[in-house]
This record gives sequence, C-alpha cells and structure tokens, in this order.
Amino acid sequence: MRTAYKCRAHPTPEQAAMLGRTFGCVRLVWNKTLHERNERYRSDGAATSYRETDAALTGWKRTAELAFLSEVSCVPLQQTLRHQHTAFQNFFARRSRRPRFKSRTGRQSAHYTRSAFRMRDGVLTLAKTSSPLRFIWSFNDLDVTVLDPTMVVVSREQDGRWYVTFAVDIAPRDPAEPTGHVVGVDLGLTSLLVTSDGDRTILPQNLLRKARNLARHQRRMARCQRGSRNRRRAKTKVAAAHRKVRNARQDFLHRTTTRLVRSADLIVIEDLHVAGMVRNRNLARAISNASWGEFRRQLEYKCEQADRTLVVIDRWYPSSKMCSACGHVLAKLPLSVRRWTCPNCRIRHDRDHNAAKNILAAGRVAAREASGDACGADVRRQGHALPLSAVKQETRAVRQSV
Repeated sequence: MRTAYKCRAHPTPEQAAMLGRTFGCVRLVWNKTLHERNERYRSDGAATSYRETDAALTGWKRTAELAFLSEVSCVPLQQTLRHQHTAFQNFFARRSRRPRFKSRTGRQSAHYTRSAFRMRDGVLTLAKTSSPLRFIWSFNDLDVTVLDPTMVVVSREQDGRWYVTFAVDIAPRDPAEPTGHVVGVDLGLTSLLVTSDGDRTILPQNLLRKARNLARHQRRMARCQRGSRNRRRAKTKVAAAHRKVRNARQDFLHRTTTRLVRSADLIVIEDLHVAGMVRNRNLARAISNASWGEFRRQLEYKCEQADRTLVVIDRWYPSSKMCSACGHVLAKLPLSVRRWTCPNCRIRHDRDHNAAKNILAAGRVAAREASGDACGADVRRQGHALPLSAVKQETRAVRQSV
C-alpha cells in the first residue's frame, strides 16, 4: 500500500539555490512542452507522445540557449514530462481540466525517483547536492532510519516554507475491531455533518477565526500598489494566512473522519455533485469551506485501511424529502425549511437528522444488494451517480428510527 509522509525541510543557502534552479528548469520544461503541444495540435491536429517530448528535451539541452538545463538533475525534468502526459490523458478522458501553464509565483515542486536521491539511516541526499537535506521527522509510528521511499518530492510554498514528501510502500494495516454499529451521514453547511444517531458536527471556531484573519490580510494586500515591495510582503502574509486556514481545516477533517471510521462498521454518505454545486455564487464559498470532496476522499482511504464498509448512495435519492417513519415523499422541500411535519403520519422532522436516517436505510439496502441478499436500483455501492429509478419498497422495509 502506497502512502506519503510530508515533513518540514530546512535547506542550506546552497541547497536552496540549487533547488530554486531546479524549480525554474522544471517550470520552463513544463511550459515550453505545453506550448509546443498546443501549437502542434492547433496546426496539425496531432497529439504528442511522451517519447517525442523526451526527445525534444534532449535536443533543448544541446542548444546554447537552454544548455543550463543540464546543470540540474535530469530526473525532475523527465518526471515533469510524465506528469504532463498523464494530465493530458486525464483531460481527454474527462477526469480533469486542461493542463495550464505554471507560474513562478505559485507553489514550486520537484519529483525525485530512486536514481536521483540517496536515503541511508534517515539521512537524505539529493542529486546535484553535496550535503544532506535537513528535515524534521514527526511521525512516531515509523522509524525514519528504516525508511525506504520510492519517491521524494521537494516543494516550496508561496509563504516561503520548504517541505519534503516521502512516498513509501508499506504493508497493509491490521483491520480494526468490529463495533457492531452503523451510521448514516448527511453533509450540510450550517452543520458540517449530521449523523443518523443525532450527533451534529459544526465547523470549529478557530477555523472561522483564521478565515476572518485571511480576509483582513487580503484587504491589506488589495490596498498595496502592484509591483511594490509592500505588496510582495503583503502577499507573503496572505499565503501564510491561507496555510493556517488550510491546516486548520485539514486537522478538523482528519479528526472527524477518523472518529467516524473508528465508531462504525458501515458508513453511508450521499454522492454529492460538488463541482456543480459550487457554481451557485451565493453558496460557493460556504460549500468550498465545508470541503465535502476532501471529506469523502479521507473517508474512502481510511475505510479501506481499517477494513470498514463505505456505501455511497445515488445523489438523486430523496433523503431530505422522505419521511423516515412512513416513507412519504414530499413534492417539494425548499432549502430554507429546516423542520417539517409529515402530512401522512404527522411526525415532526429535523431536515438533516431525517435525511441521515434515510441515507442509512438506503445504505443498508445497498450493502445487502452488494452481498446478494436484496435487489435494488436506486442506490449503489461506490462509483458515480446513476439516474434514479422508482423508490423501491425495500427501502421502507429496512428503515430504522434512531
């Protein structure tokens, strides 16, 4: 199983200069290759293979204008070509957007494979450098002296901080002990998530406070003159504020997802179309701040590591409009209505808690369907959403009031 460990790095001035040149060469190779790819496709309508880009890179190094590309390690440059080739494959397969040009003011990184670094007794030495790169190891579950990474990524963030990431192949972990508990999760904005047990999780105050500080630094940068030294300083402070918000959000999501995985054997969530929902300019900021996509990503790999079952039901399943007690489905339920009374059984529902109960009931049907105990069409285990068919009676048969 592949995993990664990211640490703070503290290069010497000589190492920082060499890495800075490497970043510049990586950026130049990426942008020049991307430009030639685009021009060839516009003129001839032909795609460019990785072999052709690799041959072009060799030719660039032999010219007087780009001979400085030979001063840095060739491995990060070749890895850049591989990454761009993969990016275009994902773009044509409609898995990602079109590759864009890299900026010198953004995050800089260089990927080193085994042939471009040496790792012995916890000491890392990169190609084209004479002294080891100092980094801070803070993972107690793994001894750094026995670390055998397959790839090392050195990066510099916009706020000036350096990081080194180790990609490591580790043995699968032991499955977690069964708890005998199942839970349905409804994601929201007022509360980040509401479980079928009635537990609510809201965004922590420290994250909201850091977001307000970020807005204050952005206003200060907007008042600075473009190209001035004060604007560069203000931009660094904005980048640092972004890092604090990002770290606080990641820490909160990791704690929340870990708690869910440890507490339940079966976790059921909805397949939300986040990319389409953020197009709503009134809710885009709140949805992005909630990080629903990152929440699902963490749940997926943590459930796989702990041998838990994660069920993703169809995005068109009427979880909010369906009564969890009798199965009655409302014709319309505006987003502003947070509580409603079922016209059939007269039970008063909290919108989010009721949705979490229905999500759990549908997830149980999907789990039985995957094991061959039931049939159904409107929920599925993992994968993208499918068109919703008629609501089956099995969903009502397994409903559960928690």
